[in-house]
Amino acid sequence: MPVQCSHCSQRRAVLKRPKTGHSLCKDCFFWAFEEEIHQTIVSAGLFNRRETVAIGASGGKDSTVLAHVMKVLNERYDYGLNLLLLSVDEGITGYRDDSLETVKRNQQQYDLPLKIVSYEELYGWTMDAIVKQVGLKNNCTFCGVFRRQALDRGAMMLKVDKICTGHNADDVAETVLMNVLRGDIARLRRCTAISTASEGEGAIPRCKPLKYAYEKEIVLYAYFKKLDYFSTECIYSPNAYRGHARAFLKDLESIRPSSIIDIIHSGETLSIKEGVKMPVQGTCSRCGYISSQALCKSCVLLEGLNRGLPKLGIGKHHRLHGKILAQEPLTEQVQRKLKAVDF
Repeated sequence: MPVQCSHCSQRRAVLKRPKTGHSLCKDCFFWAFEEEIHQTIVSAGLFNRRETVAIGASGGKDSTVLAHVMKVLNERYDYGLNLLLLSVDEGITGYRDDSLETVKRNQQQYDLPLKIVSYEELYGWTMDAIVKQVGLKNNCTFCGVFRRQALDRGAMMLKVDKICTGHNADDVAETVLMNVLRGDIARLRRCTAISTASEGEGAIPRCKPLKYAYEKEIVLYAYFKKLDYFSTECIYSPNAYRGHARAFLKDLESIRPSSIIDIIHSGETLSIKEGVKMPVQGTCSRCGYISSQALCKSCVLLEGLNRGLPKLGIGKHHRLHGKILAQEPLTEQVQRKLKAVDF
């Protein structure tokens, strides 16, 4: 027997919301999904009128849904925002080049300006070249660090006021789990923040309008709206540490769907006891980017690649920062240790 929509009671339900368990028709689901994101934006005060906001666009489901919903809400509620798309080309043949074609179609569909920055133009390296040197175990470390800085650099070129990214509830919960497992107190403290305030000169605030949106619902929204998105997983990501946290989270969700939001709320309410030493944010001595060390992670990773010492940026090698800044040679013993690519 067909189930009626639990909201309007007029149309047949086409889905059961993973987040709430409500049976909804398409129109009521679209409205509920969009309204929840609107409430997230308003309650957190994410934007101010007349701001220019760059939407991080990868061509995937999250960023495509984010771009669509931001355009819809901007017009429906007259946010007064100037929206544009910002993409990063990591240089992954057979993956990023295809997804960027999707982003270019999104640009036409949503009539938004698009800026693409690439690792090659910013760092002189592509991810394909990096993987050849570092192998497949820690390549996601390089990509994550470089992509974050590339987004900031692109945003600075465009002179935007804020960057908004497609991080969803599942992503945030996974990050909480990862930081607990790694004992990373500094990141655990800030990973659930919906908006990161400007820290340091030139830093551009970021926000996550989809912070409380379940990944399953984002997929359903994209499917029923027939949005154009790229669904292939990165060819270099199967060994990513995040994958283990994701698998664990999915197991929890199958038993208790509220686990995702519960983990986020737990992360939001965690407090650091007095006396625990926390990193102090400063700026990189080389590039001026935000860093708690003399050199930012991006500069250390890049130095390692350029010196043929790929493990330089993996692990804790802060004691070498002085030598790197002074362009001093490293001892043969240290170089042997950092050249190994069996990681």
